[in-house]
Amino acid sequence: MRENLHRFFRAARGAGVRVSPAESIDAMRAVAQVGFNDRDILRDTFLLTLAKTQDEKRALGECFDLFFSQPEPQQENAEQNKTDDNSESGANPSADEHGDTAGGAADADVGPLAQMLLSQDRSAISTAIANASGAASLPDIRYFTQRGIFQTRILDAMGIQRLRDDIDEQTTRNPALAERLQEALNGLRGTVRDAVSQALLLYGREEAENLRNEILRNAPLARIEPRQVEQMRTLIRQIARRLRERYSKPRKRQRRGHLDVRRTLRRNAAWGGVPFLTAWKRKHRDRPKIVALCDVSGSVARVSDFFLLLIHSLHEVVDDVRSFAFSGHLIEVSDILESNSPEEAMKEIMSKVGFGSSDYGNSFADFEDNWMSAITPQTTVIVLGDARSNNLDPRADILRRIGERSKRLVWLNPEGRMVWGFGDSEMPRYATFCTVVRQCATAQQLERAVSDIVATYQ
Repeated sequence: MRENLHRFFRAARGAGVRVSPAESIDAMRAVAQVGFNDRDILRDTFLLTLAKTQDEKRALGECFDLFFSQPEPQQENAEQNKTDDNSESGANPSADEHGDTAGGAADADVGPLAQMLLSQDRSAISTAIANASGAASLPDIRYFTQRGIFQTRILDAMGIQRLRDDIDEQTTRNPALAERLQEALNGLRGTVRDAVSQALLLYGREEAENLRNEILRNAPLARIEPRQVEQMRTLIRQIARRLRERYSKPRKRQRRGHLDVRRTLRRNAAWGGVPFLTAWKRKHRDRPKIVALCDVSGSVARVSDFFLLLIHSLHEVVDDVRSFAFSGHLIEVSDILESNSPEEAMKEIMSKVGFGSSDYGNSFADFEDNWMSAITPQTTVIVLGDARSNNLDPRADILRRIGERSKRLVWLNPEGRMVWGFGDSEMPRYATFCTVVRQCATAQQLERAVSDIVATYQ
């Protein structure tokens, strides 16, 4: 029971359910009370002890149904058809055309696997497959390319070599029996194949998802296919969660600071150095603020979509985030992003300012006229865009004033560095007034850039 539960917990983690060691212990104690007899009660027990959200309940329920279901052993088609024909004609279903009976065939000099298949004992066959799967370490399967390897291991553990020898031997002595054994072997292969496919769904999902995410992390955001957009949004949310876990600190420690050993010893000199009174080092922390200016013109609209989603997922780390979007002119989109789903927010933003011809100079002028007061010496300003202003006035003087008022001015450019400054790109001129300039074409580069920005507030 313990080994099966450990396997189920691992499968649940692969399905996206966060199962801590303490939660797994609680689940095992609950299962010890309810037992395995009632499948519905067991399922509800896992849902109550492990799932924390509706999504996790749905994923855990599907994982439970898949884990505790076993592929049905497949019967040989020829034997099944012959049984049906004999039943319709009223003949003895156990007699073959040579007068041999099924019992006589089972008494032939064949191995245990052949006898098990001839008896068509589904329970025994399922138990044998389960034991062979354990011997073949089937829960270690990770990739679909390993299916053939594990199928061979399981069949070898069940004694398929002896079964092949039995088929070869009976081909000359009893062709009918050899045909039945061959049909049974084909059915066994299908059952084992189903068992391996089921194990791959249970134990290989996490590895497959990690591989897919690694490919997405390094894929250019601007060239993500429509079918991959939702996967990329999920990946961006995972990146945001990692950043929150990495940089969020307990509020109490931030307020109290670290122990000042020298002052503590001096303060307690009268008591022989016993620290009745403590002194703490207090480090002043500026209230962090981020102002994000995102180009949502046609060439970089998709990159801005993921960037804004990531920025607004970091409110637990950064107290004050204000976001603006522009192409030909600039508007604030903070309320739109916070009050709508990502899909609805980007649709509304694009309907207002998206997919137009980019005009950085006019957009910077809009920001200076209406929101320049939002920038303080504690503000980090992030500009995401390709710096292509269609040969219009770039208004680099406004960017210089923004850089002078802010703590840092960071520019994230989704284009490669090789094309900066060519055509209508104003990147070299803008870079003069920026504290940090980074290429940001993939999710991995975006994560590193935002991580570096947030790290400065710790």
